[in-house]
Amino acid sequence: MHLYFKRTTRMILTDLQILEEIEKGTILIEPYDRTCLGTNSYDVHLGKYLAFYKDEVLDARKHNHIEVFEIPEEGYVLEPGRLYLGVTEEYTETHAHVPFLEGKSSVGRLGIDIHATAGKGDVGFCNHWTLEISVSQKVRVYHNMPIGQLIYFVVNGGIENYYNQKSNAKYNQRSVYPVESMMWKNKF
Repeated sequence: MHLYFKRTTRMILTDLQILEEIEKGTILIEPYDRTCLGTNSYDVHLGKYLAFYKDEVLDARKHNHIEVFEIPEEGYVLEPGRLYLGVTEEYTETHAHVPFLEGKSSVGRLGIDIHATAGKGDVGFCNHWTLEISVSQKVRVYHNMPIGQLIYFVVNGGIENYYNQKSNAKYNQRSVYPVESMMWKNKF
């Protein structure tokens, strides 16, 4: 039995491909800094706002409100056992690829997780990225510190329903602030 593998286009965009897509307008990063472009990723930074939920017990069927605050110049100490919502400094648009946000290894080595589950964006996602931050021990973070990297995957096939055009998309409103869970908008 012979296995045949069809040769397809590269799955992850390289630095040169990311630059080409920026030129074409299918990827937008604001602010953009060429020094943040890696071999096959783009580094993003922690925005100036963090948030935490006001209630100790969160309810998936209710709107759980958050308290937003600005990271002071001297930084802010994150505590274990608490979920923080952060936001990327960068606003991004991705119109032809699937963006993935991953933590930087230097951030992971400080015991910081930047997303609980939501590392994948959808084609058509246009916004700042809300980060779901947790830490394994106390750690001080700063506005504009490198926090993650965006990786872009090639899409195979046509798209019928771009995220920024979906009527039921819950995270389309542009915001420089972290956005709380909108699970309560689902019917279950």
